[in-house]
Amino acid sequence: MSVIERSIQVSWQLRVFFTEEVFAADNLVLRDALADGAPRKVLIVLEDSLAQARPELEQQIEKYFAAHAAGLKIVRPPLFVCGSESAKNSPSIVGELQSHINRHHIDRHSYLVAIGGGALLDVAGFAAATAHRGVRHVRIPTTTLSQADSGVGVKNGLNAFGKKNFIGTFAPPFAVINDFNFLATLTPADKRGGYVEAVKVACIRDAKFFNELERDAQKLAAFEPAAMKHLIRRCAELHLEHIATGGDPFEMGSARPLDFGHWAAHKLEQLSNFEISHSDAVAIGIALDVVYSKNIGLLGAESATRILNLLEQLGFRLFADEFLNADNSNRLTILSGLEEFREHLGGELTITLLNEIGRGLEVYEMNPQKITAAIHELRARKK
Repeated sequence: MSVIERSIQVSWQLRVFFTEEVFAADNLVLRDALADGAPRKVLIVLEDSLAQARPELEQQIEKYFAAHAAGLKIVRPPLFVCGSESAKNSPSIVGELQSHINRHHIDRHSYLVAIGGGALLDVAGFAAATAHRGVRHVRIPTTTLSQADSGVGVKNGLNAFGKKNFIGTFAPPFAVINDFNFLATLTPADKRGGYVEAVKVACIRDAKFFNELERDAQKLAAFEPAAMKHLIRRCAELHLEHIATGGDPFEMGSARPLDFGHWAAHKLEQLSNFEISHSDAVAIGIALDVVYSKNIGLLGAESATRILNLLEQLGFRLFADEFLNADNSNRLTILSGLEEFREHLGGELTITLLNEIGRGLEVYEMNPQKITAAIHELRARKK
């Protein structure tokens, strides 16, 4: 036999801009990010709940593109699409977006700009990545969670077969634009949603950041703007650092360190029919893995207590009744989340636990009895 082999390297530039009032006519961040000398077509996708909360937004967007029509051409009024997990459970939305991409001749040098929470960005990103094998996708995240975490990543996905993100792509966005003012209309639960991803990345990457979160816990719980802005920016920065320097941006291996606490979180979302939000599920999943890390001798008891206390100070619960769901053999259903987590990447099960605050540690098996014991410890803490 004979073989021809070459190494292929692809360079990506991932940019995250921070601004306020992105659609004010004199704010040039969006224009400068997209315009490159030739007129470019733009298709806007807007989360319907955001449009209802800010009825003036549609007109602001149209006025913005009218003011910058020399470089950017909006092809139709903003297209309203549902958000939240219902969007990720509806493959028909992808078809609708691709139909508009086709109808309005959005090509690889045009833009699909999605404005909304992480679920909408996931769906729009998937539609963009699979139309023409890749239309330029611009994300304007409008929740704390998407500005700090999901909106600045390279993944797009849909739920299928009862599994989180079963269908998806890796496709870095052309640009991400974080506008802090979009957070003003969020509910308290949605405002705190991104906090849990900040705790997560601080636990596995940055002890100094964790200390800052502890210091600012009361301000964050009260949604003090300066504290929230610092959290969002540093959390986004740490996520980008990992994607750019971690050596596996498209998850070709078996490890997902940025998914600390997520193996249980994804299963909890599924077990609750997605009534438990992603943020709450991640907080509970982190709590479980923190207690497990403590109980097997990896993490000191004082550090574990600090993490659990911080999550509670920020407004998160640490236990869900779905933890106690069991199958016919009386085995906790949550335990099947380990195999589903492994299967999502293939290869060897690789779970990130904690060795100390600021330093994660990969393990390749977890003891079901000790997971069960950690669950009951969290249940007792709830009481």
